[in-house]
Amino acid sequence: MRGAGFTLVEVAVVLTVATLLVTLTVPSSLGYLQKSRRSDAVAALARLQQAQEQFRAHHGVYSVNSRALLGASATRSEAGYYDITLVQVQGERYQARAVARADAAQAKDQDCAQLTLSVVEGLPEFGPNARCWNR
Repeated sequence: MRGAGFTLVEVAVVLTVATLLVTLTVPSSLGYLQKSRRSDAVAALARLQQAQEQFRAHHGVYSVNSRALLGASATRSEAGYYDITLVQVQGERYQARAVARADAAQAKDQDCAQLTLSVVEGLPEFGPNARCWNR
C-alpha cells in the first residue's frame, strides 16, 4: 500500500513549472503597468493642449506661463508620475513635456520616460513616438 503525499520529484516538477510561469509573466505585467501609467502623462498633456487652445482663442497667442491656463496649471500629473513643463513658447507654437519623476514608479520606463507635445498653429505632434502615447 502506497502512502498519501507527493514524491520529491513531483514537488520539484511543480516548482519548476511555477517558476517558469512566473518568469514569463512578470516582465509582461510590468510592461502593461508602465503603459497604463503613461496615460497619466497623456491626460496631463491633453489638458494643457486644450487650455492652450482656449488661451489662444482669447489672446491670439499661446501662453508662456502654464499658471495662466485654466485647468492645466499643475506642474505635476494627476497621479504624480510625471512633471509637466511648458517650454519653447513662441507666439503660434509651443512645446510641452511630461518627464517621469525620479521618485515615482514610472521612472523605470526607459523608452518613454519623457513625452513631448509640440504644437504649431494648432497642429499637434506627439513625441517621442506613437507607442509612448498608447496609440
